[in-house]
Amino acid sequence: MNALSLQDGIDKAGSPVKLLWKPGAAPWTPEVIEREYAGWRQEQAAWHKGVALLNLSHHMYDMWIEGRDSTRLLADHGANDFENFAIGQAKQYVPVTKDGNIVTDGILAREAEDRYLLSGVPAAQHWVQYHGDKGGYDVSFTTDPSSAFRPGGGDPTLFRYQIQGPLAQELVEKVCGGPLPPTKFFHSTPVSLDCRPVRALRHGMAGQAGFEFIGPWEHAEYIRETFLTAGEPLGLVQVGALAYTTPSVESGWIPSPVPGIYTDPDLREYRDHLPLYGVEGQRPLNGSYFSEDIEDYYVSPYELGYGKMISFNHDFQGRDALQRAKDTVRRTKVTLLFDAEDVREVIGEGQDPGFVLTYARHRVENATGPVGVTMQTAMIDPVGTVLSLTLIDKEFAEPGTEVWVVWGEHPGPGTPADADLDFPHVRATVQHAPFNRHARTLYRRNI
Repeated sequence: MNALSLQDGIDKAGSPVKLLWKPGAAPWTPEVIEREYAGWRQEQAAWHKGVALLNLSHHMYDMWIEGRDSTRLLADHGANDFENFAIGQAKQYVPVTKDGNIVTDGILAREAEDRYLLSGVPAAQHWVQYHGDKGGYDVSFTTDPSSAFRPGGGDPTLFRYQIQGPLAQELVEKVCGGPLPPTKFFHSTPVSLDCRPVRALRHGMAGQAGFEFIGPWEHAEYIRETFLTAGEPLGLVQVGALAYTTPSVESGWIPSPVPGIYTDPDLREYRDHLPLYGVEGQRPLNGSYFSEDIEDYYVSPYELGYGKMISFNHDFQGRDALQRAKDTVRRTKVTLLFDAEDVREVIGEGQDPGFVLTYARHRVENATGPVGVTMQTAMIDPVGTVLSLTLIDKEFAEPGTEVWVVWGEHPGPGTPADADLDFPHVRATVQHAPFNRHARTLYRRNI
């Protein structure tokens, strides 16, 4: 018996929304690593005031793309500029459908002239491999799923440790015996730690200066212990699965938007190809924002803030749609700063709510009616309240604009989208995205 496909799941449920709508769904957190080490509050504080070690080794899905057509394949199905893509450089890869909706981004690193590594949520990898196989490109694919889905268990191919925070530079220099060569944002430099080869990628997820150290898994424990030992005098804190999910809210990255693949008749074959029990069929939708039409959840890369990454110097799937959309995008990305008193009363039921994390789509309103939708929401203890990355109508995107977040769980299909469900409202103020000033102003400069 063949495994069920995404299209099978849609057909059985009756619609994409009926398949994906799961009220009260628990938010995803990285697998394998501890939920907390020092406690989520202390771990968040570490990347704001000290230095933190974040373990990215287990939850990333890696796919190597190799062959003489590797660049052509990626350029044909991605909106990025590939003309000056240097070996050792990484980009946020932006694959889009013919309608200009994002499939889901990923981190694309060029390892050699004809070899790339695409990492992150596997929707982008599925898209690239499908078109590579179907289009007859001269490429090969090697995949390493996340630890939760690796067949037969086993270890990852690579380790990834991120060193983050105001003291990150000091720790890196201590471990490496001096400053690393000047490295541009999202470029890597090779280093050797006691003869163990490592790549240091200039990158961070919380708006502070930092590096991501990447190398063969056989050296993972040694490298980790080296940083822990050297970092002890600096107060190095390991970050667990709970706190790990929150820095993206400050740095302005919206993880795992709904792929724009569920309705186009021309993508029927693609949906037949995808497994039902994959990210496209299992990543839940929930929250107070509800629509029966899955296309209301699709997003443009412009809305996500990826406009600067889009290059029209080559032909690619979705090019015409993105050109048409460039000056007509209705929504933009902002951060909502929740009123701390409302957070205690509504979310904490009169008390400190403790850890808060949700990927639910909550409706954002003002006196005129609905004006936006939240995408990721988390308690940021050093800020003292909840922040939410949100897509909002441009006319209400000015920092300082006051709105309300409708806090609740719509039951889904069978109940009208605009039903009065007596959900409480949380006051919020529009702020910049990224919220973190360093991420917004200095993050991409050279060290």
